Order: sequence, then C-alpha cells, then structure tokens
Amino acid sequence: MNFDDPSLYINRELSMLEFQRRVLEEAQDTTNPLYERVKFAGIVASNLDEFFMVRVAGVKQQLLGNVTERSVDGKLPHEQLLQLAERAQLLVGDLDTVFNGLQADLKESADVHLLAPAELSPDQQAAAREFFLSSVFPVLTPLAVDPGHPFPQLRNKSLNVCLFLRRAATEKRRRGKGRARAEPPGDNISLALVQVPQVMPRLVRLPSPTGKAWLPLDQLIAMHSADLFPGFQIAEAAFFRVTRNWDLTIDEDEQEDLLKAVQEELRRRDRGMAVRLELAASTSVEMEQTLCSALRVEPYEVFRTHSPLQLQDFMNLGEGDPRPEFFLEPLVQVAAPAFRDQESIFNVIREKDVLVHHPYESFDPVVRFIEEAADDPNVLAIKQTLYRTSWSSPFVRALSRAAENGKQVAVLVEIKARFDEANNIAWARRLEDAGVHVVYGLIGLKTHCKVALVVRRENNAIRRYIHLGTGNYNSSTAKVYTDLSYFTSRLDIADDVSALFNMLTGLSDAPKWKKITVAPLTLLDRLLFLVNRESEKAKRGEPARIIAKMNACVDPTIIQALYAASTAGVDIDLIVRGMCSLRPGVPGVSERIRVTSIVDRFLEHHRIFVFGAGPGADVMLASADWMTRNFTRRIETMFPIEDPLSKARILDEILGLLMADNVKARRLQSDGTYVRAEQPVGATPVRCQTALLHLAQMTTLEPSKAKWETQARLSLTPRGP
Repeated sequence: MNFDDPSLYINRELSMLEFQRRVLEEAQDTTNPLYERVKFAGIVASNLDEFFMVRVAGVKQQLLGNVTERSVDGKLPHEQLLQLAERAQLLVGDLDTVFNGLQADLKESADVHLLAPAELSPDQQAAAREFFLSSVFPVLTPLAVDPGHPFPQLRNKSLNVCLFLRRAATEKRRRGKGRARAEPPGDNISLALVQVPQVMPRLVRLPSPTGKAWLPLDQLIAMHSADLFPGFQIAEAAFFRVTRNWDLTIDEDEQEDLLKAVQEELRRRDRGMAVRLELAASTSVEMEQTLCSALRVEPYEVFRTHSPLQLQDFMNLGEGDPRPEFFLEPLVQVAAPAFRDQESIFNVIREKDVLVHHPYESFDPVVRFIEEAADDPNVLAIKQTLYRTSWSSPFVRALSRAAENGKQVAVLVEIKARFDEANNIAWARRLEDAGVHVVYGLIGLKTHCKVALVVRRENNAIRRYIHLGTGNYNSSTAKVYTDLSYFTSRLDIADDVSALFNMLTGLSDAPKWKKITVAPLTLLDRLLFLVNRESEKAKRGEPARIIAKMNACVDPTIIQALYAASTAGVDIDLIVRGMCSLRPGVPGVSERIRVTSIVDRFLEHHRIFVFGAGPGADVMLASADWMTRNFTRRIETMFPIEDPLSKARILDEILGLLMADNVKARRLQSDGTYVRAEQPVGATPVRCQTALLHLAQMTTLEPSKAKWETQARLSLTPRGP
C-alpha cells in the first residue's frame, strides 16, 4: 500500500493552529474560573507570536530561497503561506470575539473594567494625565519619520503608536479659508512613531467608584501624544506591532567560537524580516499602506484586531484579587513517597528506582539530587545537561558550589536552545567563572536530552547515581508542565550515561548501548523496530498494542510505520498535545489509530511510549517527540522503565487516566479537526489532571493500587477488531 500519498497527512503548521484553537476553547469554557480563561486567551496570543516567529518565518524563508520541495501534505511554500494566513486570520477573529466576551464578563462578574479613552470620567481623565506627565512622558522617545529620520528598526514584538501629524498653523489657515477636509498622507501630513516602553506595566490603574479600572498604557500614550509633538495636531493615532523572524542562522562548521557566533546572531535578531503586522482594527487604509511599505509586509501578513494588541500582557489581570472563585484552586505539591523522609537522597536511590510525576509531585528531589551532591564530601564528580533552566536556577548555584568544593563538574549547556540563548550564555559564563568545565555540545546538533550523573565513593568503591527526565531542569516550568523524573543507580544504565557524557564532552565514539537509546544514532531505528514488532505480532494473531504520548507527531517515516501497523491489526493510541500530521480514521489505512489531545491547567509535556499489551509491555520514557529534527538533529535519550512499581504506575495510573479523560480530551478527526471526547450518558466524568492531583494527595507506597486501576487496565487492553 502506498503511504506516501499527501492526502494521508495533515500539514504540520495547520495542525499547530488547530492546537491554538483548542487552547482558545479553554478561554471560552465557562466552567473554568474567570481569570483562568483570561490566561488562556493570553496563552493563545503568546503562542501565535512563536508560531509566526518560527513556523511561518521558516516557510517564508523557503519561499524567498526558491525552495520547490513540497510539504508532507503536498503543498509548495507559497501555498502554505496563503493557507496559514487564511486560517490564522480566522483564529485571530475568534480570539477577538472571545476576549471581547471576557471583557464583558470581567465587568459584570468581577467589577473589573478595561477602559478606552472615551469611557473615562473627568476624574479618571485627570488621574490619567497626571500619571502620564509624571511617570510616562519622561520615558518616551518620539520618533519622527522624514528624509533626515528614516523609519526606525523596530524591535521584534514591540508595541508602537503610529501617528499622522498635521502642522497646527496649517490647519488654522485651512479652517479660516473654509477648506477643512481629510488629507491623505503626504499632503502636509507627517509620520511619527512612539514605542510603548516595555519596562513599564501595560495596565495603568485609575480611580473607580467600584471595583478596579484599568487603562492600557498604549491608549494612555495615544491620548496624550500631542504633548510629544508641540506645534502639531494628531490627525490619526493607531496601534501596531511587528513580528519578525526569530530563528538563529549559524553555520557551525565555519565557526571557531560557537559562543561568540551565537552572541553575534542574537544581536542581529531584531533586524530579521517581518512576518506579521498587527494593527488595531480602526487603523486607516492610508496608515496600513504606509506601515506595509516601511516594514516590507505583504497584504496577507496584516492582521487587524478589535481586541487590544499583545493580549499576553493581560494574563496577570487578577493579580492581587482576593476572591478565590475567580481562580483555580492553588497547586499544592506533595513530596514523592520515596523522598518524604529527610534521609540522604542517595540512600533512597541506592535501594530502589524512583519515579516522580511532576507537577503533581514536587520537583524538589531533582534539585536536592544536585544540591546534595555538591556538598557531599564523598561525591567525586557531577555531570549534567542544561537545555532550559529558570532565571534564578538552583542547579547553576549548586553546580558552581560543587566546582568550588573541588569536585569534577562538567555541564553541557545548549546555547542554541530557542528563545533561551541569551540566558544560557549567561549561565555558561557564570559556571565557567566558578571552575565548571562547560561544553556546548556537538557541531550541528542540539543537546536536548535531560540527564544528570553523580559519581560517589562508597566503601572503597565507586557508585553512580542517575537522573533521567522527560522535561527540563527548570524549577519554574516544573510547576506547570507534566513530566516524569526517573532516579536509578542501575549499573547498565549508569554505563550508558557515562558513555553518553564521554561522547558529548570528548571525542569518543558511540558505544553499543546497553539500555538507553540515543538520537541521532539509534532512536528512530529502535522505534521503527518496536512498531514493526507489534505489526508482526498482530499478523500472527497475537495481542498487539502501541500507546505513545508526546508533544508532536509529524515525522513521515514513523507515521508510515504506524499506518502499516494499523493495517496489520495493531491497536494504536496516540496522545499528542500539539502538532500531529498523522490522519486517523482513514479506511484501510488508519482505522485502528486514535489520536487524543488534552488541554487543561497543566501543559502536557511528558513523552511516554508503550509497545505491547498487558504487564509484559515495554514501557519507555524519552526526551524526544516524534519529529524529524528530534531524530536527526538533536541529542535525545529514550530509556526503559523496568522497575515493576514504576512501570505499573505509568500503565495503570498515568496512561490509564489520560486515556480515560472525557472532560478535557479532544479526538482528532480524519479531516484534521478536533472534537470533544464522548462522555456516554451516565458515565463518570474523568478529568485526568484533577484526578492525578487528588491521587498525589492520597498516594501510598503502592501507587499501582490506586482506585483507577481497574478502569485504567480496561483502557490499556487491546480494543479488538
């Protein structure tokens, strides 16, 4: 059967826009608390920024580079750009509608008012002017645009006020002659810009007889823009925002110093080509044309909006509001049962493997693992990868302290981690200053795996302790991302991890791996082997099952293998949060494949792969999604879970609940759209994240005995013909 047919694939970029639509549904969902809904609207706006900066920018680069290669669904770059623009326009329109509804709900339910200048009372006008003159005016820099002042190089994602100015004296003369009229740009009209300061809060609090009243900072500036241009009258004031290509372009083979090369490229980022122009809906056609010409933006790249630009600035609108009914119940993390006693973390891991489920269980053991190693006199060496970490990272502090304590410390800092390049460069410098041996990975590859190794002297022998994870070493995101941490001192895994670090920091060849699988060397081949193994079992009439949870599934090679497995009779469940190019439910191709996406309070981030049916199934965790880049251009790890309790917990509790969700789960349809999972009449509503939160509070030392075990096992058995 031909699985190369483009009609069998969903465009990955369109799939990403469908994900944003699922997030937007959460902003519409009135069962969510009000400020949570506002937060989801802001998340959509923020995600769209990244979508244009990376995904759309990449397609546009293909177009400019005369690339004729078609996407997996058979589209040329220009066809993709036009279709993406059309879908994005629809999404932005829906976001407008949702946020305008939220503004009404905020006013009615919470007595929170987002005001426009025309709505200000005299007292509010006076307060706004006083604040502008005292706190805003001194910060602003008015920018004229004329032959002596070229159009400025506006920073990526900067919010701006664009002004058409008219000489006041000219207007008086016209009025005196009875000739007052609307004048097009160029007829005694000047262009000027004012950038909205990013260092100031977006919302300005104004006095209100009841509740809270807020005025956006850009509106405040537009109200008083005449103060910035004495002798001129404001003919038009409009708000706009430009999004630029934000990807780094570095030829690593030609660079003698990768760190300097990344720093140089970061300085050039704000000069990247524009890929989107956002405008307030009231902007005149003349001003739109002026901005398009100055920014070299095509008409299909212009997005007009009735809601405020940069909605992510409104995500903290409820900060300080004491009313609990407008918020989610605060997250209370518990300690993983194995680490509830305060004994040495190494004593615990020496006795047994430990699985920790974030954010339901605290990230503290991962931090303690490195902190305790830094201060333990018996620890000889620490090795760790850092892809993304928090700004005030406890890992950086602990690793620096370990080096100062005389331990051998090696850290692989991935300075090409998108959007975190500057932070990671700063951490690398700080670690080097403390005496840490810092390396930047292998040329042409990003190091995306999450691995830490501690070498400890015990009773005149050496023992190695390992942490492997599905998420980053980031204490902040560990509170909102679902991830798994695995601690072990198994000798075979320790040998593999030691060899991995030797390969990353030295010149050693890859070994014959005992337990872990490493991209780009063996990961794709191993996954294909496991998929094909299930296919062969199905052909023999044996139970065959594949369950895979990840953030994205877009690699055509593995999708073709899944199609083949489905036609062979394998039941396949994919839990894919974001992009999915696989088209389920196609007769004769993917009838046995079900794709689920869960969007809820926490961002579903862990990667879990199960091959086989029943307790004998192979269960693995990984740092990699099923994307071509993860298989070919990144250092990734996949590792088996062989500890019976940990394995049972993943199968019965975590995957069982994820697959039983009938509240926040959506099913991918064969046409690329998503619908809510069916909740049969009389069935118990299952919201997996809520259930997992409750389970974390009641977990015993035998997590496989959780109350959801029976239902979970039913979910994991073969579905039959």
